[in-house]
Amino acid sequence: MDLPQIFAAGLPYQDYLAEFGTSEHQRRWREVEEQVALTASQKSLLSGFQRDMHVICVTGAWCGDCVNQCPIFRHFEKASSRIQVRYVDRDDTRVLSEPLLLCGGARVPQVIFLSEDDEFVGRYGDRTLAKYRQMASQQLGPTCPSGLVPPPEDLLAAVVQDWLNEFERIQLLLRTSPRLRERHGD
Repeated sequence: MDLPQIFAAGLPYQDYLAEFGTSEHQRRWREVEEQVALTASQKSLLSGFQRDMHVICVTGAWCGDCVNQCPIFRHFEKASSRIQVRYVDRDDTRVLSEPLLLCGGARVPQVIFLSEDDEFVGRYGDRTLAKYRQMASQQLGPTCPSGLVPPPEDLLAAVVQDWLNEFERIQLLLRTSPRLRERHGD
């Protein structure tokens, strides 16, 4: 799996939606994008990133989970000059299908994080903890042992924070990497 090549072939947000989304898909993504609101502290955190991050978002314009999460990355990218996200369609990029199976399924969205020199750093997806808590609460009922924490009142804000936590974790991994610290002299 040539991740640098996949990143290079990936599309920016709008180009991805234009190529793979119908007008209805585009409308749905736009609606969620308009609902996402980063707080001042979230924007400050993102603007303070010091290492470039190449991010591959494996997605599907048709996918409800993607509709509800991928617009978040657009906001992150706008808030930080250090984040570059490229979107690839799950069904159009078959080389990623098997290596990215989750629980036996080709689930999306999934995000693959690369360093500035395109070394693999990590991956995350398909749903965040806040979303799984909500699903467990709805599907498994009050006796579910993982239902100890009720779903947040504002699920979108919680999902934004979950994703931000992962982007920050990757940024800190890059920032403290001995290899990159030597390269940058810091």
